Amino acid sequence: MTSVATVAEALGVPSWNVRERRPGELTFDASAAALPDVADRTAASLGGRLISLFATDERDTAGTFVVHQVWSLPGMRTFLRVSAAIDPAAASYPSIAAKHPAANWFEREVMDFFGLTPEGHPNPVRVGLHNDWPEHAWALRKDFPDAPVPRVPGDFHPFRPVVGEGVFQVPVGPVHAGIIEPGHFRFGVAGEPVLYLQLRLFYVHKGTEKRFERMPWRRGLFLAESISGDTSVGHALAYAHALERLADIDVPARASALRTILLELERMYNHTADIGALATDVAFTVPASRGQALREGLVRLQDELFGTRLMRGVVAFGGVTRDLPPHACDRLRAHLRMYERAFDELITLLIDAGTFTDRVDGTGILGNQAARDLGVVGMAARASGVDTDFRRDHPHDAYAGLRFDVPVEEGGDVRARLMIRAREVEQSLLILRQVLDAMPDTAIATTVPDQLPPRAAALGWVEAWRGPCTHWIATDDRGEIARVKVTDPSFLNWPGLVHAVPGNIVPDFPVINKSFNLSYSGNDR
Repeated sequence: MTSVATVAEALGVPSWNVRERRPGELTFDASAAALPDVADRTAASLGGRLISLFATDERDTAGTFVVHQVWSLPGMRTFLRVSAAIDPAAASYPSIAAKHPAANWFEREVMDFFGLTPEGHPNPVRVGLHNDWPEHAWALRKDFPDAPVPRVPGDFHPFRPVVGEGVFQVPVGPVHAGIIEPGHFRFGVAGEPVLYLQLRLFYVHKGTEKRFERMPWRRGLFLAESISGDTSVGHALAYAHALERLADIDVPARASALRTILLELERMYNHTADIGALATDVAFTVPASRGQALREGLVRLQDELFGTRLMRGVVAFGGVTRDLPPHACDRLRAHLRMYERAFDELITLLIDAGTFTDRVDGTGILGNQAARDLGVVGMAARASGVDTDFRRDHPHDAYAGLRFDVPVEEGGDVRARLMIRAREVEQSLLILRQVLDAMPDTAIATTVPDQLPPRAAALGWVEAWRGPCTHWIATDDRGEIARVKVTDPSFLNWPGLVHAVPGNIVPDFPVINKSFNLSYSGNDR
């Protein structure tokens, strides 16, 4: 049975209602009232995981808004986008967040930026907008004025009140030490044990999705790689993949191999830095310094090979901008051999130290069911026993032809998230050696058309180091960008951190937070 027939049968609709516009991407148009039933069937019968939910303003062309749900169907190696027209006069649709908590923030974001109410949502308050943003100023509607928005007096964010004798609130942030971006954490504590944690993010909301609509599509690649500074390759590739699929561009095999190298190097230097930072947070200075030295060695190598420490400007439409000649491949192999020995010593030093394992074992547990319910993705999900990875489930670039394992840990604690990082680095080394040993002899880029097809849409995806990055792009009648929906893994994973902290003590929060290491900038966009 084809994927179209399988999905149609699960949804209880005729096969002609489900379309495969592009390989690995199915679409289905539902009524707004049917959205909860479609979500239930997709999750229960198809094993679907919600990876994005967003709206588009199509009043000029179709007279409606449209709400879209994007589901990963790993068993069939395809995605399903469910779309439903929303009457502008009603400006509401039935929420799925009560049964599918992964939709919680997505639906509230649609409410913030489009003014569409998710009826039946368990917590219908602002998530992306702060309270000094005026009512009825919906920034992602097409008629939103291109002018500064005057701020208004607003009530303080409605944090959960303190209840109970001896219960206190401890505020942390939004300004933090160092160079990290702002985010407000508010702990409810009874002594040192944490009873609950509340978040307030979006202090650095940059209007990225709106900016995509107001710039030429070629320039959007620079904006994409700026979404989250530590994921420049991941977001640039997701954006490029979407446009390449939209325009039917075939990337040369060598370019796909080089893109795989870029992604795995980005995974390695970030995981290495995080392992060192975990040691820093428990005052274990020797492995902390070794981790940062290993990370620095990798980014210096990237500068040597690609002309940029964080590999910005290397991804291009239709390929890449820099090649690796034979001597550069040999240089990379030699560095990986040296790195592997030092990395193994670092991990051994950490897990053999009782003073370290005492701080990470059983700390910040995110259980398997909670991770599944919340829609947690990437390495945080795999540390909680959720076997998911787009490199295997939705292969992109050169991954379909590579041999590698997807590490999964069951503990769901800080140690499990540390070990996922360590095991993923091992797999990255395996992947890099396979790619280097079988580097195709083709061009590194192909010709890109001057114009995108009009009234078209496509999804681009990447399993970046933190988790999946997805970019959905639609064009207008002129072939210019009409809508870009960016989903960073941090947007899906912040609720997981909120769930993992209660039951621990306040001094454990830094190490729990670092074990997730979520991006403020990627979340806020």
